[in-house]
Amino acid sequence: MGLEHSHLKTLPRIAAIVAFLLAAIGLIAALQQPVLVLFALVPLCAGIGILRKRVWSAYGFALFELAQITIPLLVSSRANTLSKAQLGLTVGLNVVFALLFFLAGRKLAISGARKGSPFAWIAVCCVFTLPLLFFRAMVVPSGGMENTLLIGDRILTRVFPRVQPARGEIVVFHYPIDRRQIFVKRVMGIAGDRIRIVSKTVYRNGTALAEPYATHKFQSPNRWRDNFPEDAADIPPLPDSRQTSALEDMLRNHVVNGEVVVPPGKYFVLGDNRDNSLDSRYWGFLDAADIVGNPVLLYDSSEPAAAGSLKRVIRWRRIFKLL
Repeated sequence: MGLEHSHLKTLPRIAAIVAFLLAAIGLIAALQQPVLVLFALVPLCAGIGILRKRVWSAYGFALFELAQITIPLLVSSRANTLSKAQLGLTVGLNVVFALLFFLAGRKLAISGARKGSPFAWIAVCCVFTLPLLFFRAMVVPSGGMENTLLIGDRILTRVFPRVQPARGEIVVFHYPIDRRQIFVKRVMGIAGDRIRIVSKTVYRNGTALAEPYATHKFQSPNRWRDNFPEDAADIPPLPDSRQTSALEDMLRNHVVNGEVVVPPGKYFVLGDNRDNSLDSRYWGFLDAADIVGNPVLLYDSSEPAAAGSLKRVIRWRRIFKLL
């Protein structure tokens, strides 16, 4: 009887220690990404609740761990960034933790501990997982959208329902030349629009656009970059033959009277950093099927770490900026 009573105490205590360790790991990670502090609070609350002998603190965290399985599954299916081994390890750990906390909850229930409320934990699971069905987190890897988006910005992108971007909206998409890469650009032309660039000014359907978001950092003029399409027969040298092929198709089949005419199901996109952006001027139209979604929130931002340094400089003023 004494051994059984000791066992009833031991398993919940182990679960509480594991919960505190997970909270500590989350807090350490939050030093690099402040938003992760929210994920650290969940195991912290679970550990405190288990020590206070609340059955649903254990059951609830078990449910939370099961719900978290959706994160690696969604990440892998959308971006294919996790290997099978990484995916299996992540899902396996979630299952092990879920089993540990479920058994700890059973032991607490057998010992006569208070049940507590399941509704708070169900709400936590919904808040931390349901948004993943509609949003996707990603990092801005290049400076093509400066100064609207900077290298190191972390953005939350709406992926469902399917995006049909309007003129002027920012879109996240698979790079048509290499769909493993994710790009972020601004839509300048939709189906039927006529696009032309003259001396760095974008004209759409004959009207010059006022673009306070656009930056021009190079003073030296570039005929192709700043006057597009200057000469549809004179394509600049490009590093990838696939770029050349896509650009040739646009210039030979979709230029009328010196203007690019956007065909159905396609978009003409530009980066806000007009002098240093790999966009439709170099690889042609963006297909609607390649669009991932619209960025809606900048939830974290940091300066790129200097060579040989692990220090991360957070741009606090940019965090939680709406896009």
